[in-house]
Amino acid sequence: MNHDLSRSTSSRHGSSVSRNQSLIKKNIAPHDLQPSDVLIDRFVAWKAIVKQLIAYFEANIENNTAKELTRLGAVIQVPFRAGHQFLGEGGLQDVYYGIRDNTRIVADQHANLGRTIDSSIVQHLQKLRTEIKAHIKNVQNDTGKLATSVAKERELSMRLIAELSSNISSFKNRPMSVTHKTDPCVSCSLVVPLLTQPRFVSNQAVERQLQRQVHEENLLQKSIIIMQQNSAHFEEGIVRAIQSAWQTYDEWSSRSILAVQDTSRALSTRMSSLAPDREWISFSARSDHLLDPDTPLRNPANINYPSKQDPSVLAVHTGYLERKKRFTRAYR
Repeated sequence: MNHDLSRSTSSRHGSSVSRNQSLIKKNIAPHDLQPSDVLIDRFVAWKAIVKQLIAYFEANIENNTAKELTRLGAVIQVPFRAGHQFLGEGGLQDVYYGIRDNTRIVADQHANLGRTIDSSIVQHLQKLRTEIKAHIKNVQNDTGKLATSVAKERELSMRLIAELSSNISSFKNRPMSVTHKTDPCVSCSLVVPLLTQPRFVSNQAVERQLQRQVHEENLLQKSIIIMQQNSAHFEEGIVRAIQSAWQTYDEWSSRSILAVQDTSRALSTRMSSLAPDREWISFSARSDHLLDPDTPLRNPANINYPSKQDPSVLAVHTGYLERKKRFTRAYR
């Protein structure tokens, strides 16, 4: 905010350089008098940051994980369709029951965490984003009106100073053109009091206007300082709110992870406790169609059949039968 004009009025006996620096700039608009814009820009950035975190939690991978685990648990079909092949209790089928049930339990744990994220964390951050919007609006409203008022006062001050300069210029540069109609001081038959001089009146109007202008500028400055202090405290609240949201997520996520680990550990214990030959031993014990491993192999010589020892089937002469040679026609 430009305080050159207020500083020059507080030191009227300053140098001519100081007085030249106190001249009001032309084309002053309310947006030129709003240093609170830097606060607005900062909290607009904060709003975008909080929005990103909301989107992060709204994606809610926990709900998706719960749905996928529920579908995954349905892959395990128990009891087994070929139930007669396996033990009903105490075998692999019990382990598969555990896989299905534990998968559902883990899915429920992820679903609970997802509901906590939706109902607590996301809503908390959305409320925080709404509060940031309200704070931005408050900054705009509190300083906007004062900035507009300061702009009007500066414009009026500029016009009055221009009128004063015009009166002084006319009096100094064209003294012969000053008559009793343009300057009551100039009169042949009437002594006009000093207070009726246009230059004096114009200067008094400028001083009163500068006082009003400085008053409005001081109000704007105080408002901005207060808003800066409030913004500092408000930003601390934003950081604490984000920290609180993440702490809530971390606590519930840690609980869910520990519960999943306990469930997985229990399933692993059950799986490892199953003897690899339990199912086969049970199957072989209840089956009548399996061969005894100690059964001896059969010998064809020990097979008896009808007419095996009949005299007509006994050999008269035994020996090797050789083939007759092709040319000598004799046996070798």
